[in-house]
Amino acid sequence: MNRAAISIPEKLFFKIGEVCEITGVQAHVLRYWESEFPMLAPQKNRAGQRTYRKRDVEMVLRVKELLYEDQYTIAGAKKKLTSELRGASKLKVVTPEMTAQSMTGAPQIVPQPSEDEEHEEEYSANVSQARSTFETNVASAEPEITGDRRAALRRLGEEMRELLSLLNSGETRKSKPRK
Repeated sequence: MNRAAISIPEKLFFKIGEVCEITGVQAHVLRYWESEFPMLAPQKNRAGQRTYRKRDVEMVLRVKELLYEDQYTIAGAKKKLTSELRGASKLKVVTPEMTAQSMTGAPQIVPQPSEDEEHEEEYSANVSQARSTFETNVASAEPEITGDRRAALRRLGEEMRELLSLLNSGETRKSKPRK
């Protein structure tokens, strides 16, 4: 893959025209890709205009690369992106015990969510329980957080918010089919 270096300005939101300029893709093509690629779902502001975030612009560039440079079909690009996102976004539930183990260098086992929908409720309950246990333990024993760890935690928080946004936009798409 021969990715040309494309500079994305440091902004929170981009209008569709700005995204067109950055990516070299016309607006009608972007709107079509939104209907074909569920992972490309920019938010809309109160006026109904699309507001792209940096990750949306990066996704547009990745779709463009797959379709135009790598010569994937729409279906092939969709499968490729889905597999890339699935591999990159497996959430790990980390309990305080696991955190303590990682600090001592002991091996750790991280539970992964089952892809089987029957276990979804059980997994959600386990996540809730782990979260409450973690919050209780954090409240009782607050360790010293260095600058590097604080920055890493901030990045992790941002990534989790992005994932939550992606998940929420996926739920919206499933409940409101496009015409």
